[in-house]
Amino acid sequence: MKFVDEYRDPKTVKKILQAIESITTQSWRIMEVCGGQTHSIIKHGLDQLLPDQIELIHGPGCPVCVTPLQYIDKALAIAQQPSVIFCSFGDMLRVPGSEHDLLSLKALGADIRIVYSPLDALKLAQQNPDNKVVFFGVGFETTAPTVALAIHQAKLLQLDNFSVLACHVRVPPVMKALLGSKDNTVQGFLGAGHVCTIMGYHEYLPLAERFKIPIVITGFEPVDILQGIYLCIKQLEQGRVTVENQYSRVVKQQGNQPAQQLLQQVFTIVDQQWRGLGEIPQSGLAISEDYADWNAENQFSVTTINTQEPTECRSGDVLKGLLKPEGCAEFGKSCTPEHPLGATMVSSEGACAAYYRYRSHG
Repeated sequence: MKFVDEYRDPKTVKKILQAIESITTQSWRIMEVCGGQTHSIIKHGLDQLLPDQIELIHGPGCPVCVTPLQYIDKALAIAQQPSVIFCSFGDMLRVPGSEHDLLSLKALGADIRIVYSPLDALKLAQQNPDNKVVFFGVGFETTAPTVALAIHQAKLLQLDNFSVLACHVRVPPVMKALLGSKDNTVQGFLGAGHVCTIMGYHEYLPLAERFKIPIVITGFEPVDILQGIYLCIKQLEQGRVTVENQYSRVVKQQGNQPAQQLLQQVFTIVDQQWRGLGEIPQSGLAISEDYADWNAENQFSVTTINTQEPTECRSGDVLKGLLKPEGCAEFGKSCTPEHPLGATMVSSEGACAAYYRYRSHG
């Protein structure tokens, strides 16, 4: 397939691997931020092809995985209300809450529907005026603009039977939190290409400067990822620190400015809880007061739900890059995709799910 096969070409992959090996003289630890990158790395075995000195660390770049338990419980509470049609992306249905997940609640009779866009949920609200339609908005800056558009459209239409349970998070603040942690061992970042398509990469420049760490905005195909690693290792070996854009065919420094303006209009930046990571300052996007009538937390009075994370799941350590999934004692035993302890085993971008699917496990 044109524009895809060229980024999976074995000869090109081999050439970049040779280039990486030729410049690597010491050990380096590089974190890929995005869960899509993690799955590509594990699926294609890229981490196993690299020189032994290079270790790839899996970061908190899976939006489903970092959605805090309290929001799953809020979703469950809303979905059980009479006359509610609860809409969500498919990945969220298997994420365990305190007692249930959305899929088991659907089996018990709740009207829970998988949609491919928040605009599908908006259309459902127009078609079902006697129901309250709620969309579960999760994800990074990549998916937040379409949710903002749905909320904005609902206000224009004065569609009062539509609302959004919003739990959107921002990537630069979590990178800052990881770099400022006493446990940090990250020496270079592969930046999330899809997030930067929307937001650009101007927010990464002060991070690179402050923490003296290379950041390479990187795509998702094998050639993309290996080129990103090469650029990052080259900076580290040369003692340079800057932000580079490997994904230039898609990402521009300024990003998608109309999308950014819509985000600023509909959302406000807040401190946000992350599953397994705790509260991170200025890392969330909450529905602003101007659009409060379309905020499901207000409509359904679930703002007081505040659930504690379970201790048996070590997904927080996985998301921080402190533990590989196979290092967890429960991995592949009490925690499987059929019976997950945490979201990292459920999501299509979760590191635990990737290891379970593509690597052997006991």
